[in-house]
Amino acid sequence: MSETAAKAPGSALGAAVDPNRWKALAFIAIAQLMVVLDATIVNIALPSAQQDLGISDGNRQWVVTAYALAFGGLLLFGGRIADLWGRKRAFVVGLGGFAAASALGGAATNEAMMFGARALQGAFGALLAPAALSLLAVMFTDAKERAKAFGIYGAIAGGGGAVGLILGGFLTEYLDWRWTFFVNIPFAIVAAAGAWYVIREPEGGRNRSALDIPGVILSTLGLVSLVYGFTRAESEGWGDSMTIGMFVASGVLLLAFVLVESRVKAPLLPLRVVTERNRGGIYLSLGLAIIAMFGLFLFLTYYLQIVKGYSPVKTGFAFLPMIAGMITGSTQIGTRLMTRVAPRLLMGPGFLVAALGMLLLTQLEIGSSYAALLLPAMLLLGLGMGTAFMPAMSLATQGVKPQDAGVASAMVNTSQQVGGAIGTALLNTIAASATTSYIADHIAGASSRSQQQLVQLEGMVEGYTSAIWFAVGILVVAAGIALTLVNAGRPGGSTVASSEEGAQEEVAVPVVAH
Repeated sequence: MSETAAKAPGSALGAAVDPNRWKALAFIAIAQLMVVLDATIVNIALPSAQQDLGISDGNRQWVVTAYALAFGGLLLFGGRIADLWGRKRAFVVGLGGFAAASALGGAATNEAMMFGARALQGAFGALLAPAALSLLAVMFTDAKERAKAFGIYGAIAGGGGAVGLILGGFLTEYLDWRWTFFVNIPFAIVAAAGAWYVIREPEGGRNRSALDIPGVILSTLGLVSLVYGFTRAESEGWGDSMTIGMFVASGVLLLAFVLVESRVKAPLLPLRVVTERNRGGIYLSLGLAIIAMFGLFLFLTYYLQIVKGYSPVKTGFAFLPMIAGMITGSTQIGTRLMTRVAPRLLMGPGFLVAALGMLLLTQLEIGSSYAALLLPAMLLLGLGMGTAFMPAMSLATQGVKPQDAGVASAMVNTSQQVGGAIGTALLNTIAASATTSYIADHIAGASSRSQQQLVQLEGMVEGYTSAIWFAVGILVVAAGIALTLVNAGRPGGSTVASSEEGAQEEVAVPVVAH
């Protein structure tokens, strides 16, 4: 294939091959890493930041929640802006805004300044994340190259959170918590400068339709209500009136959003993007898998630091096998098999391998050996998730019109963000309930202070393992959805439903697998 002007045969996007696409991938990967690791890097620094800024225990959750609400609520809007402005411009603006918000967070002198900086980070992240993924979708149209590109992207999307734990531990322990914010600035400058000079977006890829203002308002309020409902459930309980109110409001707003989108001429989210069988299956299975993963990150971090007594840096390094597994699963297994087997035959088994790793972790005890239990469990989790994430990321934007690439990419991020909020709240609630029950049943038999402390630690581990059993079940369901709903075959030049309304397109992807 010519490096300059050859067209990817049968490409759904019909774009000329960009000679700078691999250089562009490097800068897109840097930006994606920055956004993903930011979700966990701040968690490590939170205790130090809380003490320095005088943030109360009741308000500290807003350091995480302000980011999650802005990011999750504005993703669809950010994806549509990327389609309207052009993905390159949205990508660079998103990077610049994210860097400025990070500088503000690092320089924060009180809690209001910190919360505002986190909300701004989330808002610009909601512009940046879908622009990054949709750039890959329109720049890599050849099946084999697309597999490699999305393998790298999938490894970063899956492993970036664990990298954040390591980097956050180092920066907090050896420098200062403020550097967990300042570290984003060089990432953003390098990625923005590189993208500006290297990325050449294909012609005709913009969606210049008028902005769907009712859709923007309804989707933003609906997603914010949903994410906040789960966040509040974690701290206030599922029976809290405000929690229930948020869920009811979210249901009403999102239903109204769907009705509006089915009737307006230029919808914010064309329903054809999510109703196509393969994309719908991917959004659902990916969201479920993220529910399991986010809960696990939380439990393992607490288990290693509180039960095992690891330092933040040692805890970060303990996650390295998971990162290695994700990179191997995504760039080696997923990339090599993506063009040879149907995506569901990577996604389904991938989620099941991850479930097997999760199953091992249900055997956690206070004295469990890292080498004998946690190491193999993390390797299996990483391998499974990496193998499944790679085809999911690729297929979610496969066959989409360039004009819809931004919102299709935003839906991938939305399923991850909402899945993360659900996972943290749901699994944390299950763990807390099991811990309370265990301690209530066993504390009476503990006479000395040391025995009482032992019962409390045993209760914590009992809570973690109870929640991890639910995570195993969630991953099995994700595998089932991937195997039944995702029916696209290996790349081969057959027809599948594209994002063209009511149309069939010739694409270099999905033949129906039997």
